[in-house]
Amino acid sequence: MLIQISQFILGLSLLVVLHELGHFIPAVAFRTRVEKFYLFFNPWFSLFKTNIRGTEVGIGWLPLGGYVKIAGMVDESMDTEGLAEEPKPYEYRSKKPWQRLIIILGGVTVNFIVAVAIYAGMGAYYGEKYVDTADPKGGVWATPVAQSMGMKSGDVPVAVGGREIARFDEVSVEMLLGSGSSLTVLRDGERVDLPITQAFVAKAIEEKTPWMFPRVPYVVKEFATGSPAEKAGMAKGDALVALNGESLTYFDEYLERIPDLAGQAVTITVDRAGERVDLPVTVSDEGKIGVYYQDNLAEFFPVKTETHNGLSAIPYGWNRAVSTLSSYARQIKLMFQPETGAYKEAGGFLTILKQYPSTWDWEHFWGFTAFLSLALAFLNVLPIPALDGGHAVFAIIEWVTGRAPSTRVMEVAQMIGFFLLLALFVLANGNDLFKALGL
Repeated sequence: MLIQISQFILGLSLLVVLHELGHFIPAVAFRTRVEKFYLFFNPWFSLFKTNIRGTEVGIGWLPLGGYVKIAGMVDESMDTEGLAEEPKPYEYRSKKPWQRLIIILGGVTVNFIVAVAIYAGMGAYYGEKYVDTADPKGGVWATPVAQSMGMKSGDVPVAVGGREIARFDEVSVEMLLGSGSSLTVLRDGERVDLPITQAFVAKAIEEKTPWMFPRVPYVVKEFATGSPAEKAGMAKGDALVALNGESLTYFDEYLERIPDLAGQAVTITVDRAGERVDLPVTVSDEGKIGVYYQDNLAEFFPVKTETHNGLSAIPYGWNRAVSTLSSYARQIKLMFQPETGAYKEAGGFLTILKQYPSTWDWEHFWGFTAFLSLALAFLNVLPIPALDGGHAVFAIIEWVTGRAPSTRVMEVAQMIGFFLLLALFVLANGNDLFKALGL
């Protein structure tokens, strides 16, 4: 937990400081006074503060983000003292609309650039690892959720909504976001289109666990306590190849048949270092043989790695940031479809914390931090008052009409935006609380 918390604080602090610098730098460039620059919020008191060239720089005690307070701007602080007076040359409200737009969108711009830079660095240093959809020759193991939309074990998914999918880990995500389109699979050499319905998406989201896996051979990894198979002489590394004389290759085939043989004596044939061995096994009354299978994809499928060196890393970083941002936006859209139940999966700070592993993993840390940077950019640019996107809308309105909204309008909009954000905050963190309590 300590390592998770450390990664959470480091990642969030990095993104908050860079986001606020995105506002601070253009504000200073346009000679706008920045009164405060804070990492974390500081209601009532600060952990640390100092004054640098007229700006109070500090660290708050509430680690929920950060802020810059720009003179002459109606922001989340709702401090409107002095706004009834004529605008001062150094105030935000005295700047031209296009300058204000650059200042207010500086934060999300930096968030996007940070994600591009991280992905580019990861592409050059770690490379990009994936399993090609063509490599699992046995196709997929379709769980009951996948079967509900017409999939069968052995199907090879190749496209969603008519778009070919080359990487296996993208298939499930595209299916969840592809309600109303179709999944194309290869079945017995023919292409078959299966409709992706909202009912399926709702079931898949409710399942919470993976509902489609690459088919793998049944190779013994470990034995459960009192395993009937181990008592019969089965050994780690054995590959199960037949049940009662019927050739079976994949784990899911045994999972489907063995429970129906509860309490019965069966013959399981294994391949042991190239030699076939028949083992008499009595299936338990619960319909199990007590064998855990090798579920590591790397054991059976080649994990491809693409490394992006030099200048090629930059377009890779850009393309990955754009595709990740697009996918995230579609996930948010899914939450506004109540019938899918996706809104129940909205998470707050605890959900973010759990995305970091319990051991320090720099590759995972940077990958999730890049994603989080894009998520912050997207949420901040939404046209909700109190967010950067809301301020940007007001600047655009003034730019187009030549008239600035009144201070009263800005105050009311900020209050509305504040309560909308509070509702989202309660929903996300309330979901975390209910899950933690098992409700």
